Amino acid sequence: MRRNAVRLFLAVLVAVAACLAGPGATARAAVPDSPAVTYTNPIAEKRADPHIFKHTDGYYYFTATVPEYDRIVLRRATTIQGLSTAAETTIWTKHSSGVMGAHIWAPEIHYIDGKWYVYFAAGSTSDVWAIRMYVLEGTGANPLTATWAEKGQITTTWQSFSLDATTFVVNGVRYLAWAQRNPSEDNNTSLFIAKMANPWTIQGTPAELSQPTLSWETVGYKVNEGPALIQHGGKVFMTYSASATDANYCLGMLTASATADLTNPASWTKSSMPVFQSSAATSQYGPGHNSFTVSEDGRSDVLVYHDRGYKDISGDPLNDPNRRTRVQKVYWKADGTPDFGIPVADGVTPQRFSSYNYADRFIRHWEYRARIEANVSPLADSQFRAVTGLAGTGTVSLESANFPGYYLRHKNFEVWLEKNDGTSTFASDASFYRRAGLADSAGISYESYNYAGRYVRHYDYLLHVQTPSTTADKGDATFYAQ
Repeated sequence: MRRNAVRLFLAVLVAVAACLAGPGATARAAVPDSPAVTYTNPIAEKRADPHIFKHTDGYYYFTATVPEYDRIVLRRATTIQGLSTAAETTIWTKHSSGVMGAHIWAPEIHYIDGKWYVYFAAGSTSDVWAIRMYVLEGTGANPLTATWAEKGQITTTWQSFSLDATTFVVNGVRYLAWAQRNPSEDNNTSLFIAKMANPWTIQGTPAELSQPTLSWETVGYKVNEGPALIQHGGKVFMTYSASATDANYCLGMLTASATADLTNPASWTKSSMPVFQSSAATSQYGPGHNSFTVSEDGRSDVLVYHDRGYKDISGDPLNDPNRRTRVQKVYWKADGTPDFGIPVADGVTPQRFSSYNYADRFIRHWEYRARIEANVSPLADSQFRAVTGLAGTGTVSLESANFPGYYLRHKNFEVWLEKNDGTSTFASDASFYRRAGLADSAGISYESYNYAGRYVRHYDYLLHVQTPSTTADKGDATFYAQ
């Protein structure tokens, strides 16, 4: 009893000391497990329904729907950005007649038990809307030069409109998820899951996980399609696309425990609102049909998706060829759920900057004042693009992700988010020298361009431009890019 009392007393002392230390405390946060990764969007023009797979051979393999809907193409590169300029190879072409002769859609590439598999959807020359799911099997180390054989149609409960097959393994069990028209429902497609007997055959009775019933799932068409799975922290998250393939297209999400019976619909909960949707601020419309991959260092999850750079479409969206492949980093909330933010603007993707001495706090704007804060919502308030400095001469400027054209700048030595007014004063106030972190060289410190020796630092959680002199000051002026 006495030992427990002493422990309690010591714990109280530690808590009181932490409170007394306040915002200037010098406690060091750990270097982030998931450092910043940046890419330049779009990755590929006129490539929809993108799928990027990182293989153990060090290559990323990329496939997507081509606007002619007539073939399956592959690219490979050692980096995600490298896929932008990688040579493209056609590995399979639609049949001249019969099944697999029209509407070649949504290919995915997977490596299973020593062989390559491509899952795709196709119609028939006699009925282009008789969309069904098919599988190709590739033999060879490099799928661009492999020998491909048709394994046929994936048979499900009904001979009805079905597409967007994806496969994944959870706790050693391989599953197939897909979208299909349930003849008993008044909608276009619902989501289904089943275990697999082999890479082209399901086993057991498929389970229906979701049907489009919410208002944002039924605009234009009543659609749940394009399932994609990501695992994190003992949970599985299945994103899917909803509504028509125009600016209303968006992502929803289902969540389950990784230890649950994933073929039991009761194991899954459904998001009440879209988790990723169009953004007029960044001019990105109809983001959807996503997949997931990982960064080159394996430390960040990356969202892969398509969208368009304009809202208004003339005619049927399926006849508009300008869906393009894009990527951006996935962030994880404190509760272990993913936060996809908004589809970011074209060009370099943004980063987040966490505090050296408050690991859960990130630079963000709130009512245009810059501060550090935990559990930032919306995520984009804490995302900034590091672009060439407005003042030039080796500087950088930090542009808001959700207010393009607005930059962090100092004013009366306080840091604010303001729109670039084109003046030389603004350019100078919004430009900084990126330095090695004053408290940790693995971090970053930003020195004012026009006030040498003054750095961006937090004080009482608000950002200022000040001259750091103490160890605590240097900690407050150090951040980690994430």
